[in-house]
Amino acid sequence: MNFQQLRIIREAVQQNFNLTGVAETLHTSQSGVSKHIKDLEDELKVEIFIRRGKRLVGLTDPGKELLPIVDRLLIDAKNIKRLAEQFSGTDSGRLTIATTHTQARYTLPPIVSKFSKIFPKVELVLHQGGPSEIVSLLATGTADVGIATEALSSIQDFVTFPYYTWNHSAIVPDGHPLLDADSLTIEQLATWPIITYSEGVTGRAHVDAAFLRAGLTPKIVMSALDADVIKAYVEIGMGVGIVASMAFDASRDQGLRPISSEHLFEANTTSIALRRGSYLRGFACRFIELCIPGMTETEIRRQAMAPKDTGG
Repeated sequence: MNFQQLRIIREAVQQNFNLTGVAETLHTSQSGVSKHIKDLEDELKVEIFIRRGKRLVGLTDPGKELLPIVDRLLIDAKNIKRLAEQFSGTDSGRLTIATTHTQARYTLPPIVSKFSKIFPKVELVLHQGGPSEIVSLLATGTADVGIATEALSSIQDFVTFPYYTWNHSAIVPDGHPLLDADSLTIEQLATWPIITYSEGVTGRAHVDAAFLRAGLTPKIVMSALDADVIKAYVEIGMGVGIVASMAFDASRDQGLRPISSEHLFEANTTSIALRRGSYLRGFACRFIELCIPGMTETEIRRQAMAPKDTGG
């Protein structure tokens, strides 16, 4: 048994059992992938994959039992490497953050600026995507840290830290009738075409829930993944925008006006997540400390290495 065989098992599942994709990702040949699988199955004396002809189509029961063990072994192998790098005394390497457009564009720039000044030799990689993509990147070890409002806190294999709480705001062009309202109501908002986030991102569920509680069905004429697109279409008069409050910048968004909406929509909490059991380099802990003042490297490591709560 060797680590290449373990990587092939994990990658086969991630590639939906497409061995061509496995070979391309691991920079080897398809025949080499097939041989590694057969050699491991022969050694273990069990079949790991269900086959249909020459194609792999799923995991056998032993394969399903084996997969989490493979994941743990590969995580620990990576941990050993990170541990060695940590104690080699060099503040260089790569830190990969998976996050949404909203966080990357509006929240993280000052954190990244501070971090880069402290660790000029560390390459910081920002992967932008939706919550499901962030979960996948973190679960597979492609990303070291995940930052998002949705999805992260529900994954048992993740350790999450509350980052900050935020609200939505309505935005309209200058001169819009809603600006004359003393206090915006959900009923007033529902009379206008709405432009807001796509389902499943940036607190969209709380927007939908507010209208549902009021027994209203808003006319959503457009949805988008990021606030810049929403603001562009509000600006041309297509509808009233509902965006994360931090996405509005008066100096940049001239011609648009925000309307306080904290009383209309439930507050949202953005979380920072780590893959449970992952050893973090010191600079990764420092990044989290910059995001969450008062958090310490000791506490981050303690929670990251703590066993999963099975609820038993």
